[in-house]
Amino acid sequence: MLLVVLFVLGVANFAVHRAVLDSGHPMLDALPGFYRSAGGRMSLAFEFLVLLAAMLLAGNGWPGAVTAYGIYSLLNLGTAWLVLSGRI
Repeated sequence: MLLVVLFVLGVANFAVHRAVLDSGHPMLDALPGFYRSAGGRMSLAFEFLVLLAAMLLAGNGWPGAVTAYGIYSLLNLGTAWLVLSGRI
């Protein structure tokens, strides 16, 4: 069950991450070049590594990884909402 929760949160994180990258927000110009390279693929790869680490930890008896990834996801979703709604 914990892995399903992580998977759903991961899908949401990838969706908002892609939406922010496609938004063309001026804040993206301040990011390092490697983060924006290849249309944001490097940043999406980093997002995948974070999700993979959380899933591996949770699958090996570390349920706190789900809580940590949940907090990370809430911060991600909140920040994406601020960027996409034009509040930042």
